[in-house]
Amino acid sequence: MKKESAMQIHIQSQSFTLTDALREHAEHRLRFGLSHASDHIRRVEVRLSDINGPRGGADKRCSIVVALESLPDVVIEDIENDLYVAIDRAADRASRSVARCLERKREHVAGSRQDLSPPQAD
Repeated sequence: MKKESAMQIHIQSQSFTLTDALREHAEHRLRFGLSHASDHIRRVEVRLSDINGPRGGADKRCSIVVALESLPDVVIEDIENDLYVAIDRAADRASRSVARCLERKREHVAGSRQDLSPPQAD
């Protein structure tokens, strides 16, 4: 049986009240998108904001910070007309960025091991 992910996701809203539906949507998208890397993630911070307030426009911002073990944080921001779309796009980008960071780390570790291996006899 697979262990449930203990990934910590903290969601904050600025300049508006965070609804349960919006919180659940963000958590679902992030847990799904980052599940491949949950063993390497210390925490995920999400800040949702409405930049222009009631004036409207492309002003719904979703900022995501993924704190990884032994790697720099991954920071993503997306601004859209619709906050759900901003969350979706930012979560997708965070997932791809985390995957790239972990792949580079694996390649670096594998390359280091090859450098340390004894020379092959001809």
